[in-house]
Amino acid sequence: QSLFKPFKKPDIEHRQNTLTKVNMSFQESKLYIELKNPDPFFLMAGPNVIQSEEHIFKMCRQIKHVTDSMGIKYIFKSSFDKANRTNIKSFRGPGIEEGLKILDRVKTTFDVPIVTDVHDAAQCEYVGKVADVIQIPAFLCRQTDLLVAAAHTGKIINIKKGQFCAASVMRNSAEKVRASGNPNVMVCERGTMFGYSDLIVDPRNLVWMRDANCPVVADVTHSLQQPAGQALAGGGVASGGLRDLIPTVARTCVATGLEGIFMEVHDDPNSSPVDGPTQWPLRNFRALLEELVAIGKISKGKQPVEIDLTPAGDDFIA
Repeated sequence: QSLFKPFKKPDIEHRQNTLTKVNMSFQESKLYIELKNPDPFFLMAGPNVIQSEEHIFKMCRQIKHVTDSMGIKYIFKSSFDKANRTNIKSFRGPGIEEGLKILDRVKTTFDVPIVTDVHDAAQCEYVGKVADVIQIPAFLCRQTDLLVAAAHTGKIINIKKGQFCAASVMRNSAEKVRASGNPNVMVCERGTMFGYSDLIVDPRNLVWMRDANCPVVADVTHSLQQPAGQALAGGGVASGGLRDLIPTVARTCVATGLEGIFMEVHDDPNSSPVDGPTQWPLRNFRALLEELVAIGKISKGKQPVEIDLTPAGDDFIA
């Protein structure tokens, strides 16, 4: 019971004055060491948001059955609160208290690590009691207070690259975590804004983000989002997506070279209350994962290429 006592936000001014002054030191966790050297990659997957405990259990059971059969390291993902919904009336999830109870039961029942996201520095300590990986949303990838508070949990921190950021920014974001005493950090590509309501995935980012000196992850579902790209009949907008191109982006990312894949999976995407257009159908999950593993096994994308610029004379044979 004490683990889930009522959640209260601390004094904000006090938090800002003290957060970066706390000296903490953590070692690389056993899980993080595994994630740094996957074969061929690890997977973070699950439905976008917690709809119910029954649904979460069903999804974890099904996804884990597939990953176990293929020998893929699996981390279960779902959110307790979607704080950046397009519409104030949109479904957000069960909230932090009930959501963490559900995620804790999933973790215990299926013996899987958990990844979930935070939106405020005050949530981090509370979330860190359940989550093995704390995810920093793309919109918040530069927020120092949030990164430091997440780092102070000692958990693995997965930082999504902002849609507005160059790959080089991620080195600074990762360093904020390490400078806070936590070496357990990863960076994640999730697309770059291309106009007002579209995203593109630049494979070069997966190479350039290696400058952050940590595992690189690709979010192959949110990257196909079309932010505020759907006009609603009653006025206003909602986010759309290009689900049919998820395999294209996923194949490209795996071939380019990465340590991890982030993928949202749903048993009935059209009924999902959040990001339905960019959740991959459970019925197609195994087939896509098998293809990605095959690509990952033969790709040399993570190996540096030695370019020989020595002039090729007449005696050179290609």
